[in-house]
Amino acid sequence: MSRVLCAIRMQDPARPALNDLTYGALAGAVDRLAADLCEWIGTDPRPVAVEAANSAAWAVLDLALLSLHLTSLPLPGFFTQDQRRHALADAGAGWLITDRAETGGEELRVGGEQLYLVRLDHGAVALPAGTAKITYTSGTTGTPKGVCLSADGLEQVAHSLVQVIGADYAGRHVAILPLPVLLENVAGLYCTLLAGGHYLAEAPSDLGLDQPFQPDFGRLLAVLALRRANSVILVPELLRGLMAALVQAGRTLPDLRLVAVGGARVAPALLAQAAMLGLPVYQGYGLSECGSVVALNTPAANRVGSVGRVLPHLTLGVDDKTGEVSLNNHAFLGYVGGGPAPARIATADLGSVDGDGFLSIQGRSRNVIINAFGRNIAPEWVEAELTAQPEVLQAVLFGDGQADLTALVVPSRFGQNPASLSLAIARANGALPPYARIARWHAVPAFTPMNGQLTPNGRPRRDAIAAAHAPLLSRQEDEQPMPQSFFDRLVTETEPSRLALLSVPQIQDGLTGRISLDTYIAYLTEAYHHVKHTVPLMRTALAHLRPDQEWLVPALDEYIEEEEGHEEWILNDIRHAGGDAEGARHGTPRPATQAMVDEAYRFIREENAAGFFGMVYVLEGTSTAIATHGADAVRKSLNLPKSCFSYLTSHGSLDIQHMEFFRDLMNRVTDGRDQQAIITMANSVFRLFADLFRAIPHATPSEVRHVA
Repeated sequence: MSRVLCAIRMQDPARPALNDLTYGALAGAVDRLAADLCEWIGTDPRPVAVEAANSAAWAVLDLALLSLHLTSLPLPGFFTQDQRRHALADAGAGWLITDRAETGGEELRVGGEQLYLVRLDHGAVALPAGTAKITYTSGTTGTPKGVCLSADGLEQVAHSLVQVIGADYAGRHVAILPLPVLLENVAGLYCTLLAGGHYLAEAPSDLGLDQPFQPDFGRLLAVLALRRANSVILVPELLRGLMAALVQAGRTLPDLRLVAVGGARVAPALLAQAAMLGLPVYQGYGLSECGSVVALNTPAANRVGSVGRVLPHLTLGVDDKTGEVSLNNHAFLGYVGGGPAPARIATADLGSVDGDGFLSIQGRSRNVIINAFGRNIAPEWVEAELTAQPEVLQAVLFGDGQADLTALVVPSRFGQNPASLSLAIARANGALPPYARIARWHAVPAFTPMNGQLTPNGRPRRDAIAAAHAPLLSRQEDEQPMPQSFFDRLVTETEPSRLALLSVPQIQDGLTGRISLDTYIAYLTEAYHHVKHTVPLMRTALAHLRPDQEWLVPALDEYIEEEEGHEEWILNDIRHAGGDAEGARHGTPRPATQAMVDEAYRFIREENAAGFFGMVYVLEGTSTAIATHGADAVRKSLNLPKSCFSYLTSHGSLDIQHMEFFRDLMNRVTDGRDQQAIITMANSVFRLFADLFRAIPHATPSEVRHVA
């Protein structure tokens, strides 16, 4: 008997297993359905195709086919009719089980759900011995290729996942990806049942996912909160949508302990943003031929920028010359209609392994761009940084044989301000080395399967996209790249420092309300000790401007008028939160806070007064990004009145207006010395501000008692 079926029978029969079924009821449902299938199908060796939406019935059917050693052929709902017909005929499917009543056929009752069994007239096709499941990949050519996999190989993947993640993470797993997708089937269903967890197979319509390319993320968020999901598996597009819904709703998902993300490269910036929203995201990497997951970051071993360590049953190799990743074959038996599988699987993915065994994937070998200087650039790498920006929905990179790179970007909303897209490009460039930065970009309509520019499962058809946008991609040799404004340059050259600040645990936990009242008051106290210097620093800058910098005087005067007295707001917040406001007023700052203030005075007096605007960028840019969201999360978590958050909430709204003013002001800075001083000061203050936050006493999330 298979590992999964044995695990089901070994669990406490009363323990929740699958939707409303306990482990005891699940074992009985699998046995009854297997008996019914045996009666109808008999000894017919042809594959059984499964075409149904996510449900408990789908999972029970999959387990029943496993118990009967019948070959299962799951059909994803995103397949076109041509791809569906090809898969059925190519595999020689003898039976179709569906949830669509209009197909007719014999009725199969699975609990309270209805399935229909239809006999097909396809001739038998020779399959590798031991084929338990055929998964059809939808590559960029659009013609699905049948991957034949063994039951032992699939269950070994699930077993390894339980081994590296830990069975204690088995809780309530909500299926978001379609169950016909190998990743959800193996890493979701099998892994959860092996670990004794509770698998929840919701209908796509209930999750807001009945329109695959127009998800209702608000509905998805509501269901995850209602079900108190502990784990989910996502692709990057769904992660981005869920993050946007969290920000818009101003809420968190405190029960989530594991969000596995795979299917495409994930930018470190997106992972940092997810952590800020309280999402415990762990990137992985997989391959259909390996039974889905190959490597995964875990709570115990996580390295951002990598896809984790390779699962223990696999051995990985990286070609010294080409960088192509290869793996030993454990689950793959061969392709439908092809020869036997090789002993090692060449992935066509380019990767590297660090000294601690963490695998990084740069992209696909066939997609590599070689620029005019001979540098190899994996477009997926750059595209991931672009789509990590909230303003960018989709991106495809071009530039083979050219001196610079061009990106076609799809804005995340209709009518997106070009200035905001320019800022998004600058932020992405900040996370990339100079040779991989975007020099030109064009906003274009969405890439979709309907216009032939995406595969049905969401991969870009690069040749089709290039053909559709040929006028934008063809340029004269003397055409110059788009000029970069100084504000965009400031964003680009300080982006790594900004991300380092946002990764500080005190900030990440504050954004989700996972801090204690003592930590919040300690933060306000340090804020008081640096904010009380804001106006004096501005006056110091006024006194040290060079004659050719006097055009900055009106801007500094306006900032002084705006910032006067803000330190008193902080003392009021401390008082309303139950802290000692007068003690804070007369106390001394922590060394890290004093170091930031001292460095600001020193730089203004000794190096360049214009550098003060680097500090403005850090403080106001940080407020714009996190103040309002963080204040709301902490207020709800600690059950405090709004009167405790006047400083944060006012700065969240004020600084959005200030940043527009600041952008225009910075774009008027033309002196190279002043530009460099502003960039240098910004990077320095990002580092010192991070030290300030790290120095604040901080209870870990598990030590904080949440107030409902």
